Amino acid sequence: MSIHLILQEAFGYGAFRGPQQAIIEHVVGGGDALVLMPTGGGKSLCYQIPAIAREQAGQGITVVISPLIALMHDQVGALHEAGVNAEFLNSTLSAEEASQIEKRLLRGDITLLYCAPERVTTPRFLAQLDSLYERGKLSLFAIDEAHCVSQWGHDFRPEYRALTVLHERYASVPRIALTATADTLTRADIVTHLQLQDARLFLSSFDRPNISYTIVEKREATQQLLRFIASEHMGDAGIVYCQSRKRVEDMANLLCDEGIAALPYHAGLDVKIRRANQDQFLRNEGIVMVATVAFGMGIDKPDVRFVAHLDMPKNIEGYYQETGRAGRDGAPADAWMCYGLQDVVNQRRMIDESPAGEEFKQGLRGKLDALLGLAEATDCRRVRLLHYFGEESQPCGNCDNCLHPPAVWDGTEAARKLLSTIYRVQQMSGISFGTGHIMDILRGKTTEKVTQRGHETLSTFGIGSEFSEQQLRGVLRQLIAIGAVTVDAQAFNTLQLTDASRAVLKGEVPVQLRVSVLTPAERKTRRSSASSGTTVKAPVALNAESEARYLALKAWRAEVAKEHNLPAYVIFHDATLVMLAERAPQTLDDLQGITGIGAKKLEAYGQDVLRVVAN
Repeated sequence: MSIHLILQEAFGYGAFRGPQQAIIEHVVGGGDALVLMPTGGGKSLCYQIPAIAREQAGQGITVVISPLIALMHDQVGALHEAGVNAEFLNSTLSAEEASQIEKRLLRGDITLLYCAPERVTTPRFLAQLDSLYERGKLSLFAIDEAHCVSQWGHDFRPEYRALTVLHERYASVPRIALTATADTLTRADIVTHLQLQDARLFLSSFDRPNISYTIVEKREATQQLLRFIASEHMGDAGIVYCQSRKRVEDMANLLCDEGIAALPYHAGLDVKIRRANQDQFLRNEGIVMVATVAFGMGIDKPDVRFVAHLDMPKNIEGYYQETGRAGRDGAPADAWMCYGLQDVVNQRRMIDESPAGEEFKQGLRGKLDALLGLAEATDCRRVRLLHYFGEESQPCGNCDNCLHPPAVWDGTEAARKLLSTIYRVQQMSGISFGTGHIMDILRGKTTEKVTQRGHETLSTFGIGSEFSEQQLRGVLRQLIAIGAVTVDAQAFNTLQLTDASRAVLKGEVPVQLRVSVLTPAERKTRRSSASSGTTVKAPVALNAESEARYLALKAWRAEVAKEHNLPAYVIFHDATLVMLAERAPQTLDDLQGITGIGAKKLEAYGQDVLRVVAN
């Protein structure tokens, strides 16, 4: 069967997207590939279709390596719905269930088998692969979330390094490694540690034009988040990322108190609670998951309408990966983040206190500085984001800076005054001080600490009185970002000058800053859907009759999903329901060509769909 026929018959799609066809043809032909494709870009089809095609050609089984139990379960469920013979081996199975799957594996009775990297490299599993390989029944290795192999990646997992055994032991079996985020350093690590030097690189655009990026200065973060959700996303599914486990639980409780259905997720929760919360998020509508970065990789839920960060992530790769969980269905979605000086200080402290080597720490600092540069930017966020991944673009017209260009002020003189104050204080006292004290001196505030130390006599006392503390904190963030100031975590977060501060003091390095303004959520509402509360509506505008059909189809889909113990989107995506609602098909032939309805789903659900539409 041709790859086009597999795409249509099994998955119900009429055409490939972007580079999918080229990737699939290359892998079906036995070539190795490294695929970088954004979240929601259709990576899974790039190995699922080759697996089906190569199995039909008698070349055997495809082993998919993934670190995520949730992804295994949902993808295998979706493949079953499409009529594909797929299974997984993980810790959720009983010994008897695992034994039965292993027997089917050795018989060559499976098309795709999903496993974690820890299992793949065990002697027992390798012996099973040896048996398949000797009989010519080992067709393909698909290594998902390949950035996990890199120390520069945001989800480094040492067990991925052991996957070199696949190439060493089964050299003739093609491999495809896939990831949504990898800068130049991470790509080089993937190639080196997975021995993909001869693999063809497929680099898709990183652009997600349906996502609107907004980054605001942190003031009252909790209230800012509540205003954002209330004004734009009440009743929508979303993810809120926090740095600490305690903050996750506090924020989930607060959102619930405000009438927002929210659940916590972090590594400290009991495994059963984590799994139950994740299942609720995947299977129900309108739930907000409040989580640490332990949550999200491999989550296929297509209708997440927003991702919010209450704290600054570690780097742009992590930020991009996390924001990419919004709007996988292509409908409008928001990536919202608030950040402040303390976020920068905390991230710097974690880097400085880590046991890693200095060269590695310097790399991490560079990545943090790039993210801070994105946050402080006054030009298009998307242009900055894509440039980080080596992709040039034009202003998007869909981020906060494009929609509401910020006013800019020259902070060079303020920066020189701030640096001079740090210098004079150190010169007078012989020790360094923290941000608050430096701000008080600069702005001429005679606090008890200032007078006790005699710092009101300094020549720099009060020379920055024309600046607000908020402005000066913005200046300090920029100085930290360019390396002119460091924060000494070992000495109570005191401020230290560096060699780079000289150029700023001499006026050789300009400091341009955005004027602090109200957050977009406080001064506008991009979409009017918030006024509808938690009412379920179609993702596009429909007339009254079509809307009624859409809601009926959605209710029917929820029942089917519950019976099958699967997320609703595995049965049909919202986009498929919209097409059904608009076209109002009356016969099985009318269902042909509707996106997402392949041969197996047509057979399984065709008559039920027609009944729901007719009623």
